[in-house]
Amino acid sequence: MAQLTLPQLERHLYAAADILRGKMDAAQYQDYIFAMLFLKRASDQFDVARAALVKRLMAEGKSREQAERISEARGAYKAHEFYVPHEARWSTIVSQSRTAPAEALNVALDALENSNHQALEGVLSYISFTDPRGSNTKLTKPVIQQLIDHFSEYRLSNDDFEFPDLLGHAYEYIIGEFADEGGKKGGQFYTPRSVIRMMNQLVKPEPGMSVYDPCCGSAGMLILAKEYVQEHGGDESHLSVHGQEDNGSAWAMARMNLLLHGVADGVIHHGDTLADPKHVLPNGQLQRFDRILTNPPFAQNYRREGMKFPERMVNWTPESGKKADLMFVQHVLAVLEADGIAAVVMPHGVLFRGGEEQKIRARIIEEGRLEAVIGIGPNVFYGTGIPACILVLRGRNGAPEGRRDGVLFINADREITAGRTQNLLEAQHAEKIVSAYERWEEIPGFARVVPFDELAENDYNLNIRRYVDNTPAPEPQDVRAHLYGGVPRSEIAARRKQFEAFGIDAEALLFQQRDGDPDYVDFLEEGYEATAMRIPELAQEKEAVLERAFHTWWDEHRERLAQLPVHRQKAQARQELLSTFVAALEPVGVLDKHQLAGAVAAWWFDARNDLDVLMAKNFKGLIDGWVRSIASAFEEPSEKADAKTKARYRSAMRKAREHRLVPELIPEYVKQLEQAEALVAKLDAEVKAGSPPKKTSKAGADGAEESDEEEIDLSQVLPRKELAALRKQLKEAKIELAGIKASFVTKLEGAAKELSSEQAREVVLGFLREDLYARMNRFVLADRRALVDAFRNWGEKYAVTLTDLEREREASAKRLRGYLEELGYA
Repeated sequence: MAQLTLPQLERHLYAAADILRGKMDAAQYQDYIFAMLFLKRASDQFDVARAALVKRLMAEGKSREQAERISEARGAYKAHEFYVPHEARWSTIVSQSRTAPAEALNVALDALENSNHQALEGVLSYISFTDPRGSNTKLTKPVIQQLIDHFSEYRLSNDDFEFPDLLGHAYEYIIGEFADEGGKKGGQFYTPRSVIRMMNQLVKPEPGMSVYDPCCGSAGMLILAKEYVQEHGGDESHLSVHGQEDNGSAWAMARMNLLLHGVADGVIHHGDTLADPKHVLPNGQLQRFDRILTNPPFAQNYRREGMKFPERMVNWTPESGKKADLMFVQHVLAVLEADGIAAVVMPHGVLFRGGEEQKIRARIIEEGRLEAVIGIGPNVFYGTGIPACILVLRGRNGAPEGRRDGVLFINADREITAGRTQNLLEAQHAEKIVSAYERWEEIPGFARVVPFDELAENDYNLNIRRYVDNTPAPEPQDVRAHLYGGVPRSEIAARRKQFEAFGIDAEALLFQQRDGDPDYVDFLEEGYEATAMRIPELAQEKEAVLERAFHTWWDEHRERLAQLPVHRQKAQARQELLSTFVAALEPVGVLDKHQLAGAVAAWWFDARNDLDVLMAKNFKGLIDGWVRSIASAFEEPSEKADAKTKARYRSAMRKAREHRLVPELIPEYVKQLEQAEALVAKLDAEVKAGSPPKKTSKAGADGAEESDEEEIDLSQVLPRKELAALRKQLKEAKIELAGIKASFVTKLEGAAKELSSEQAREVVLGFLREDLYARMNRFVLADRRALVDAFRNWGEKYAVTLTDLEREREASAKRLRGYLEELGYA
């Protein structure tokens, strides 16, 4: 059986949600999907382990009967391995599902939890397939049976995956899809992964450390902390992760998420962190952690009475009024190791609200515990459109030497990419933010270290714009230029670096000297629009230099990627490519280091799954996986699927056919397909144009029908025989097109099979090169467009002077008077 690819598994899980979509919202049905996924995964992996045990016992001389009997005992497996009793095995669930599917699933969940009490205590017991969910929604027997049948389609053991952590990636994908689909309710326990990655870059967890999230949601912070360690060449198994979550569903999701990522030793407690923190040492003291990453729920109330470990809270905010935000911050500070670092997401209100919150801010700053305040753009987080900030906090030892002269403020609210429903913090934005944090110096309009005295003078108001105002300067308006024409040289000088990045001397190439007026220049006689259209051509030479530098760099470093299946040093390869890319291309001057580093980081992130497959399966294996993913997209949806689901399947088919591997491997087939489709479209249009229109009628005043035939143009209608021949051609063309489409997968699989290892390597490396160049070129195109816009803006301001307008007004008035005289009104 062919191994599952990530796109296949993602589609499989999303299709499971299709079965429940419309019957309940994502926040409700995600529990059922995750429970069934976990059951199927545990059962399939246990079947593999049990078969291996039976084989080993028989090799040692045991009979099959003896080996089978031993393999049923819990003691035959290591304590950390999942043991799946007979009642929880998928084969049992399937056999019993025809009579009582809900009960079979409930029994399986209980049996699996009871047999793995230490790892699963409480995780599965809160899910019931017989109890109603919100609005009395209860799963019907046919729906549950449909879910069981769907999950039976694929086996989910490690042996069935292209790369080891494929299931973990798919689980993260489906959590994100549910968060996106569920809106505020679905996303309240999900922090965008791009934000978490940046937070990890700020605190830099290392092997041997402990990482804690007091409001862990689905455990994304903890999983990505391990991913960060792995990406930077460390052993992520030596990073201990700890969390607590108050919501039962999210807590269970977090536990399953860690287990599906292969993290069996994560310590995730269930409960309210403010009221009752659960990470307590045997001596009764709160456990401390090296790194803390968290996104607490905003605007919560709390109760001071009965709160355990009240010494955490040196100051108390009002119990009502939804102002528990700084209570979470105080908890974080209380459990942070002396040399520890924390990154905490907070609403902006905590930066400037008065009363007790002001006192808390003052104490934190005076103790040297607040290192940085980073403003994030609006609509980045699920469930809220308001902008948020990240507080970087330190343990009792405070910030290291050289960073104790104040608090760093970074105003990054413009560092976002607008999305359809949500804004994105992308790799280049994170790179700029992290770079500013590490440099610890002033960047006008972006970052500034504010002395403690200044903060005290402002009553510890930490409003970011008070210290780093990134409001764009007002557009300069030169009155003299508006009156008499010309463009001020001062405005051109202000944008000199922007034009010089593309090798353009703006004054010399885009303007002409203005006689007797040294402070101004004129537009060229061709007009400013014509000049603006030539700017891309003027920039070509410098862009060509950048392109040559890119290809030179690629040729020098491509072998690092080519040898990835051999040396398997993914983290080291990433770091080498990123640092050398910036070093090689920054001197060209077109793009800055943040754009270049961001391009590599985003490219690497986009390719990460393919690189995992590459390390596990080599280049040919990666291409084979692409072919399987493309082929799987041509599977037909269930007959019971709704219109939305069918539309998504059709969209997946189109995307699969447009996969860049297709024209690479079967270009002649693609040409044949396009010609066949064009012929069908042409003949179809000719048949429609040549067919007689359908007769229409309308009722007259007396109720009789009046024919419209005399108003219809019949000049294009073809003779009956000619139209019949055309329809026959269309039918034959459609049959031929259907035959070509039917052979698509076979053609692609055959072409892939014929590839040699060397050819496969060149195809993959070529795609990777194209992807990185496209990433880089996005910045080039955006910056070049900005040049054209800046020049056009000068034209729109100064090309037409007040004198021109007055002259035009006078000419218009003169023409009007002439018209009036001709008409005898003057």
